[in-house]
Amino acid sequence: MKKSILILIAAIASFSSYAQSSYKEDLEVVQSIYGKSKSELVKQYMNLSDAQAAAFSKIYDDYEAKRKALGQTKFQLINNYAANYETLTDAKADELAKNTLKNHIDYEKLYTKTYNQAKKAIGAINAAKFIQLEVYLQTIIRSEILEAIPFIGELDKNKVQ
Repeated sequence: MKKSILILIAAIASFSSYAQSSYKEDLEVVQSIYGKSKSELVKQYMNLSDAQAAAFSKIYDDYEAKRKALGQTKFQLINNYAANYETLTDAKADELAKNTLKNHIDYEKLYTKTYNQAKKAIGAINAAKFIQLEVYLQTIIRSEILEAIPFIGELDKNKVQ
């Protein structure tokens, strides 16, 4: 019984503190995991020549601006989920699910657009390297987020009756 109460308290505290940070930049997650900024990580991994780096720079900056906007939307959805978790209705669950799926699709579209632009500027291999790294980093970030968020109804199962 005490163990159930402690688990419930820990889950609620973790979820609440995560959700109350209205926007945690994805880059902070990357930096906390790898100990360096994302741009440093990309630069080191890509290992482009000066000419390639110059050609890729504008594409990367444009990508990052759009990715950050998608990241903000993702965290707004998380906060919306947290705010509605206790009183989640079918309509709200439907809205959150549809908006989350749209956010995932928007990420995929951004990867495709960026890959095509990068391929023209720095070649297919380098463009593929960037997308591979980016998908990997976003997967890690998504995993960190999912670990911090309870499933629908999960906290209810742990409530003491």
